[in-house]
Amino acid sequence: MDKRQLKAFICVFEERNITRAAQLLNLTQPALSATIKLLEEELATTLFIRRPRGVEVTEDARVLYPQARKMLSDMQALVTRFRQPSDCLPLKIGVEGDVAPAQLAQLLTAIRQHFPTVLLSVEPGCVGDIRLACESLRCEDELFMPLFEEHYVLAYPASHALNQLETLTHDQLHPLPWVMVPTDESHQRLLPFYGAGAAAANAGSYALALDLAEAGFGVTIAPAPLVAARHRLAWRALPGQPLMRRVGICYAVQAQANPAVERLLAHFSHGAPLRTS
Repeated sequence: MDKRQLKAFICVFEERNITRAAQLLNLTQPALSATIKLLEEELATTLFIRRPRGVEVTEDARVLYPQARKMLSDMQALVTRFRQPSDCLPLKIGVEGDVAPAQLAQLLTAIRQHFPTVLLSVEPGCVGDIRLACESLRCEDELFMPLFEEHYVLAYPASHALNQLETLTHDQLHPLPWVMVPTDESHQRLLPFYGAGAAAANAGSYALALDLAEAGFGVTIAPAPLVAARHRLAWRALPGQPLMRRVGICYAVQAQANPAVERLLAHFSHGAPLRTS
């Protein structure tokens, strides 16, 4: 049983049609049929029964299918493993919650362009050699390299009457139903906008607060890049001096022993933040 036979079997199984499978595999129908026949002879079983409008799979084919996919995946992973350059540098990045997808994409694009020999792994949460996170999530034993500066903005449903206001004052904000994120470090700084009223709803993250705002529970304040990704929400600047937060790389001193981390930090230390928004 070889890779060619496995690919042929999987394609016919998924398409349930010899003609379509042959087209997808760039084979003639006789060549594909011959490949399937050889596999059936090797396994001493019938995998497909021809019908006027395609093929019917047998029980043995149903048993073989998940195993064939796993075997093909293992073969491809093995080829990839040995084709990797010997000087490939491993780097694992943890991505904390409430980081805008656009910012993660910018960081990953920069890594791909400037560090082609890095073998990158990206996982959610407080893991990895370095973390992409807002500055407030930096642990006591970590250093922080800023990459992005973000403005906090007022977010609300696109149909809200706030769109009609030319200017916005604190007094106009206070009566609004607020969705708050009381566990975030910015909460105290945002209290002057909320006024003395109780929250209409509370959320454990900005992403969840924006979900609540989209659902009509109220208005909320969140970093601009997170709001910009929500097409059902509108936003505008807050009155007064702009409030900002920084997002960047959190890392422990010992992480610099990893050559990939050392090179990455050196690259970004020579430039300004990737973007201010």
